[in-house]
Amino acid sequence: MMRLRWILLLAGLLLVASAIAGVAQPHFGRSATTPTTAPPDKTITVTGNGSVTTVPDRATFGFTIETHAKTATGALNQNSDDATSVIAALKAAGATPANIQTSQVSLMPQTSQDGSTITGYVASNSVTVQTGLGLAGKLVDAAVGAGANGVSGPNLDVSDQSSLYRDALHKAVDDAKLKAQSLADAAGVSLGGALTITEGGSATPLPIAAKMSAVGTPIEAGTQEIQASVTITYSAA
Repeated sequence: MMRLRWILLLAGLLLVASAIAGVAQPHFGRSATTPTTAPPDKTITVTGNGSVTTVPDRATFGFTIETHAKTATGALNQNSDDATSVIAALKAAGATPANIQTSQVSLMPQTSQDGSTITGYVASNSVTVQTGLGLAGKLVDAAVGAGANGVSGPNLDVSDQSSLYRDALHKAVDDAKLKAQSLADAAGVSLGGALTITEGGSATPLPIAAKMSAVGTPIEAGTQEIQASVTITYSAA
């Protein structure tokens, strides 16, 4: 009997010890989450600007040939003859065929003041020409001399605008970094690397600052400023 009591007591102690051990054991079923790289606590965002000033070397003109006649056929035929003469004169003056483009052909009736009667027809042919600035004035004179009775332009630009824009972008990035560094110094923090860069910019004509006269009708080249801007966010610590 005494031996049975000792066996029951020992079994109870073992059960208690086992329960305590179960509570104390770690639960390996849960996995710890590895933290990802956190974004920087401090950032500095600035906008930088850069520009390159150049002299335009290309000009684009629009020439209009307008004719009037009693009949639609007569107006269109006369207009075709005059437009052909203008195009031939442009080529003879140095314009290349690849840079001459017909931009519009139209034929419209003309009516009496009350709109009840057709009194005639007007035909129009518009030609767009792009040329080097040195030929611009000569082409205007040639087109008008051959029958063009409307001139629009010039629209001046530069042939190497893409490379000039890239130069302006470099200057904009440098400007942004200088601004960011100044802000970091003022705030007492260290400037880190660029996190994001956003581009923006365009070519903007400026008032005349330089002059270039072409042969014939004078054409003032002026200057054109190629502008670029970037917005950059830097890390800071």
